[in-house]
Amino acid sequence: MVCAMRTEARRGPALLGPAFVAAVAYVDPGNVATNVTAGADHGYTLVWVVLLANAMAIPVQYLSAKLGIVTGRSLAGHLGHRLPRRMRLAYWLQAEAIAMATDLAEVVGGAIALALLFDVPLVLGAILTVAVSLAVLKVGDARGQRSLERLVMCFLALIAVGFLAGLVVDPPPAGALAGGLVPAFAGADSVLLASGIIGATVMPHVIYLHSSLTAARFDERGRGLAVAALLRATRVDVVSALLVAGLLNLSLLVVAATSLHGLPGTGTLAGVHDVVASRLGGGVALVFAVALLSSGLASTSVGSAAGAEVMKSLLKSGVPAPVRRIVTVVPALLILGTGTDPTVTLVASQVALSLGIPFALVPLVVLTARRDVMGEHANRRPTTIIASAIAAVVIGLNGVLLYLVSTGR
Repeated sequence: MVCAMRTEARRGPALLGPAFVAAVAYVDPGNVATNVTAGADHGYTLVWVVLLANAMAIPVQYLSAKLGIVTGRSLAGHLGHRLPRRMRLAYWLQAEAIAMATDLAEVVGGAIALALLFDVPLVLGAILTVAVSLAVLKVGDARGQRSLERLVMCFLALIAVGFLAGLVVDPPPAGALAGGLVPAFAGADSVLLASGIIGATVMPHVIYLHSSLTAARFDERGRGLAVAALLRATRVDVVSALLVAGLLNLSLLVVAATSLHGLPGTGTLAGVHDVVASRLGGGVALVFAVALLSSGLASTSVGSAAGAEVMKSLLKSGVPAPVRRIVTVVPALLILGTGTDPTVTLVASQVALSLGIPFALVPLVVLTARRDVMGEHANRRPTTIIASAIAAVVIGLNGVLLYLVSTGR
């Protein structure tokens, strides 16, 4: 027992990583757009939504990782194994639509960042973002998942510097920030943004991806460790990674609420960049743009890996990643080519993601609660209750969103 504990402690740092790959998707350009818009338009009102979304994400990502560790199969793999062929196809269609919404946010965000930094045309920037994301994935293919995890962590470090810089230059007033902890809305628009924030945080494709990362993750680094030890390491991995992601998401909203609230020109990310430059200085604006680019490149890579896993598991077909990228990137290229406001597109894509969450979350809760799937590691009743409550909140918020959209409010 003592020897096993020493082995676990010695390998502990090496067992961290999958959750940080997932966490990059929690700070993608869609998060930037929704959180900055929330802070610029409504001040600190939706601080509680960011905290709630992050609190919801921690148990969700842990259950996804747990499913992969215990069963050796991803969530999409379980669905592909259990669903009849026609239902698999329908499930894949909705998952692919969500993948397109994911790509829309991530590719558009990368294109905007390249335009800000190098004055690259948006369509060309989108193509470059896709190309670099494929190169990032090639690192994982050629050198293993651990190398990919390290590269993604480097991207995450760049994102952290860029998104936290504004807080250092212009700290928020403590009283106003505390007021944002009280649940409240400021009209129908704030409800729409709240749904977008949750959609940009508890993301369907990352629920699918995390289980596949852990299913194939603990190779020689996990050899000789019991499942319980791997789950303990995974809890540390998930909590650490999502605390970082939560802090970055919160910083985006708080910086916007502190420095950009009520100012003209904050309706687009390009406008935000200009206002940040005038209010906080060119240095802060530069690191913000670099962080946005890092966010777009890293999250596009993660989204591509998630889409490939879903397609392989549900269609039982290994479509090459470049082909899948061409298919899912077409909407982003079309939207950029027609001159549609890319920031509005980013926010709308996050709402679409929120509508796709139940299709990933409900099966995850059901599967991890079943003893015939998880054995002795099946969820205990309190865990199932918490996970079910999270699913109910998301589905309920989506119902409110659909009502507001259908009535034009």
